[in-house]
Amino acid sequence: MQLGTRWAVGETPPANLPEVVTYAVSTVEEELTATDIATEGWRWTLTWLEGNPVVELDDGTVIRYNAHEDSATITQQIETESSDWDEA
Repeated sequence: MQLGTRWAVGETPPANLPEVVTYAVSTVEEELTATDIATEGWRWTLTWLEGNPVVELDDGTVIRYNAHEDSATITQQIETESSDWDEA
């Protein structure tokens, strides 16, 4: 059994994550920095599902690992607020 953990945005992810997942975490963090999103107090949560890591950020971003392909998939929340530019 593997236990999950939490760590703050900008801190080093757990060493037991596959390299591709660690890369995905850094990619998300770089995007947040580039778009000037304030992430003070935001944390990542690592859980293990059937032996594979699932990493979730406080904003709802989820990173899932596919061991068969040694790949990571990033899923981000989409804003659904309408604006003046949206068509009715």
